[in-house]
Amino acid sequence: MTAQHTAAHEWRLYWALALTTAVGFSFHSVATYSIGLFIEPLQAEFGWGRAVITAGLTISALLTVPLAPIVGAMIDRWGTRRLAIPGLILKALSLCVFAFADGSEAQWYALWTFYALVALGVKATVWTAAISSVFSAGRGLALAVTLSGTAVAQILAPPLTQWLIAEFGWRTAWVALGLGWGFPALLLAILCLYDARDRERRARAPGDTSAPSLDLRGLTPREALRSTALIRIGIATLVILILTIGVIVHQVPILAERGVDREKAAYLASLAGVAGIVGKLLTGYLMDRVDAGWVAAATMSALAVALFALLRASADSALLLFAIALIGYASGCKIQICAYLTSRYAGMRHFGKIFGVMSSLIALGAGLGPLLVGAVHDAYGGYAPFLLAGIPGALLGGFLLVGLGPYPDWSAAQGVKDSSP
Repeated sequence: MTAQHTAAHEWRLYWALALTTAVGFSFHSVATYSIGLFIEPLQAEFGWGRAVITAGLTISALLTVPLAPIVGAMIDRWGTRRLAIPGLILKALSLCVFAFADGSEAQWYALWTFYALVALGVKATVWTAAISSVFSAGRGLALAVTLSGTAVAQILAPPLTQWLIAEFGWRTAWVALGLGWGFPALLLAILCLYDARDRERRARAPGDTSAPSLDLRGLTPREALRSTALIRIGIATLVILILTIGVIVHQVPILAERGVDREKAAYLASLAGVAGIVGKLLTGYLMDRVDAGWVAAATMSALAVALFALLRASADSALLLFAIALIGYASGCKIQICAYLTSRYAGMRHFGKIFGVMSSLIALGAGLGPLLVGAVHDAYGGYAPFLLAGIPGALLGGFLLVGLGPYPDWSAAQGVKDSSP
C-alpha cells in the first residue's frame, strides 16, 4: 500500500471533514435521544399516551423508507454538501416549531411530518457518504468518529434536555436544542464539508461546469438487491435498530420502572452514550484490521446480554450500570457497522443509492422500535415483555453477520486529488 493511501495520510488530509460529519450527525440524533424526556411533560399537559408522543419517530420512518434511496441518488449526483447545508438549516427550524404544540394530535403529527421531510438532508447517508468517498485505509475508524456524533448526542441530550425542561419548560427546551445545537453544525458544514465530488469539482479549471469524472467502482442497485451479503446486512440492521432505538427512546421510563428517579435516569442514559463512543471507536479500529463481519456479530450479540441484565437489575445495583453501558456499546455501533459493510460489499459507485436503501431499513427499525415498545407498555403495563423478546432478536442479528465472505476488490475506486478544503 502506498503512502498516499495509508490511514495516517488520510487523517492528515481529512480530519476536519471527520469532525464536521460527527457534529452534523450529532445534531441529527438530538430528537431521538431527547424525546424520552418530553414524554412526562407532554403527558401532563395534554394527556397523551406514550405511543402518541413517540409516534413521531414512526412518521419519520414511514417517510424515510421510500425517500431515502432518492436522497441517496441525489448524493451520488451532486455530492453531500449541497444537501447537508440547507438540511441543517431546516432541521434546526423543525425542532424549534415543536414549541408550538397545542394539544392537537393532528398538529403533533404534522409537526413530525415536517421534521421527517427536512431531516432527510442530514441523515446518516449524507455523512457516511462524505467520509467513505475520501477514506479507504482508515474508513472504519473514520466512520466510527463520524457516527460517534450520535453517542455525543446520547451523552449530552438527556441531561441537557432535563435541565432545560426543569428550568425553562418544555417549549423553550425545543427551541434551545434546535438553535444551540444546529448553529455549530451549520458553521462547520459551511467551512469544512467537502466530499470527493466537491474536491474534484473545486480542482477543475475555472468555468468548467461539467459533471465530476470520478472513477468509482461497485455494484449497481440491481446487483446489490441480489447480493446475499447485503441482504443479510440489511436484515440484521433492521432487527437491531428495532431493539436498540426502542429501548433507547424509552430508556428513562424503563429505568424509572426499575425504581430510578428521572434525574439519575437521565445521567444513566448519558453513560450509555459514553459506552457508545467507546464501542464505535473500538469497533472501527478492529474493522480496519480484522474480519468486520465477526466484529459486527460479536457487537450485536452483546445486546442480548445487556437486555437480560437489565431485566435482572435493581435500581442501585452494579448490574444496572453494566446493562446500560452494554446497551450503549452495542447500540452505538449499529449504523457504523451497516455503513462500513455496505461500502465494502457494494463499493462506492452507487453507494448513495444502496446505502439509501439501508437507510430506509434503518428508519423503519427506528420508527417501529419506539412504537412497539410504547404499545407493549400500554398493553401490558410494563416493559419486561419487550426486553425479554429482544434477547433472541439480538442473537439473530449477530448470527446474520457471521461468515459474510471476503470483500470484493474495488481497488481502482477513485482518482481524487488529495487537497484539503
